[in-house]
Amino acid sequence: MELRALGNTALRVAPLCLGGNVFGWTADESVAFRVLDRAADAGLNFIDTADNYSQWVPGHCGGESEAILGKWLTRSGRRDRIILATKVGKLAGLGPPSLSRAYISRAVDASLKRLHTDYIDLYQSHTDDRATPLADTLEAFAEVLRSGKARAIGASNYDAPRLGEALRLSRECGLPRYESLQPEYNLLERQEYEENLEDLCLKEHLGVISYFSLAAGFLTGKYRSEADLCISQRGRTVKKYLNARGLRILAVLDDVAAEYGSTPASISLAWLLARPSITAPIVSATTPGQLDDIIKACYLRLGHAAVQRLNDASAPRGVSVGPVVTHAG
Repeated sequence: MELRALGNTALRVAPLCLGGNVFGWTADESVAFRVLDRAADAGLNFIDTADNYSQWVPGHCGGESEAILGKWLTRSGRRDRIILATKVGKLAGLGPPSLSRAYISRAVDASLKRLHTDYIDLYQSHTDDRATPLADTLEAFAEVLRSGKARAIGASNYDAPRLGEALRLSRECGLPRYESLQPEYNLLERQEYEENLEDLCLKEHLGVISYFSLAAGFLTGKYRSEADLCISQRGRTVKKYLNARGLRILAVLDDVAAEYGSTPASISLAWLLARPSITAPIVSATTPGQLDDIIKACYLRLGHAAVQRLNDASAPRGVSVGPVVTHAG
């Protein structure tokens, strides 16, 4: 499988990143192990999680996903072949969530213990903490990097001004640099990334690992009416997409999928992979079968006409479609 450089780091990652948000939530340990085995066997070497997954589940306290991943890494013996990413800043059990030096110091050790490893490949700020000066956060990450507990750092859910300011501080103060961004981005949620973040990511050569790549499952095509929302626990989160624009996107996905002998999910991911700024969309799976469909996107090259049809169908109202896509076939 093709590997891509993650920004300016030495990390080489598969073109899809396996999301660990479902582990310990909608995928128990045995299911997670089967999905992880299938992913690794297929060449997906990039896994993303967070220390607070899945504290939103009644009875959970966070860390469940990391703990499952740690058990799998030990059992499989594949740690040296996996690019492991996790996030910090939102786990309530360590005190008020933040990106302070004290919080990060506690959090990284707790994550390493759960993950059964002595280093994290990509350690990310889960969300911006405006109460903590950016320089303080970057200095905390400098200590993590110096200690060998992480190889690179990234940001998630930062807006363009704050990300730009963090990058400026890194240059001017000799602090470690965010080498990647994890934004929400998919066919339904385009405007914020394309208008405000994409040019900065390209200019700064940041790796981009988009989340909600399938819009919480809506872009698989399984939600087409109000009656479909009860299919899964995520149904209520996609209700907002059951409108004229969402259904128009699904219709074009169906047409393009038929042309390519593929599925709406694979076509949606192939559209993301065709965008020059995107390194590896994050996508989760709760069965090996779902994963098999997802992996096909790694080998699918959409032609310019197909990309343009998807661009036109999904363009936010009043916003021109994105630039010509150079990764299209």
